[in-house]
Amino acid sequence: MARQKRRPDPPPRERVAIFLREKIVAGNAHSNDVRLVYPGEGDDYWQPVPANGHISVHIAPKFVHMDNPIAVGTQTVAPGCYVREHAHDRHEEIIHCISGSGKVLIENEEHRLVAGLTIFLGKSRRHKFVNDSDAPLTFLWIMTPNGLEDFFQAIGRPKRPGEPAPEPFPRPENVLEIEQRTVFAAPPLSRES
Repeated sequence: MARQKRRPDPPPRERVAIFLREKIVAGNAHSNDVRLVYPGEGDDYWQPVPANGHISVHIAPKFVHMDNPIAVGTQTVAPGCYVREHAHDRHEEIIHCISGSGKVLIENEEHRLVAGLTIFLGKSRRHKFVNDSDAPLTFLWIMTPNGLEDFFQAIGRPKRPGEPAPEPFPRPENVLEIEQRTVFAAPPLSRES
């Protein structure tokens, strides 16, 4: 008896398309309730000083149907740069360090930030990320509810595949307004006030 040749599996992107077509035809799914983001396929933005570097938004309600709105992406902080101290008064955040090293200050307590470290930040927990190394620091961020992606888009510049990093550029003049309408708590009052 002759052996039948096994058909090779389609590439991953085609498998997803087939899976989505089958779900939609079966009538048991929204047309956009699955999203796969391959490297280089995020919604990418260069970031201004003091972080420099770039972000990539992978998951957000504008891309995929979800009942509980979250946003997921990555941020890369350039060597010697930092994400300034801030808090999210209406949001919870998870950070997972993917590569590089640095430090994170949470409520003024310093911790080493190394690949593999995962952090949960409850509402209103002040935090700051510092890349004190000579290599890029990259971490995954998850924000619930979503909104961080709107902030990054409002303050950043679109990043296109293969383009070199721009010269450092300033944050928009209305950055405090952008922060307050997206996901940030008001900055603490200065002790000098």
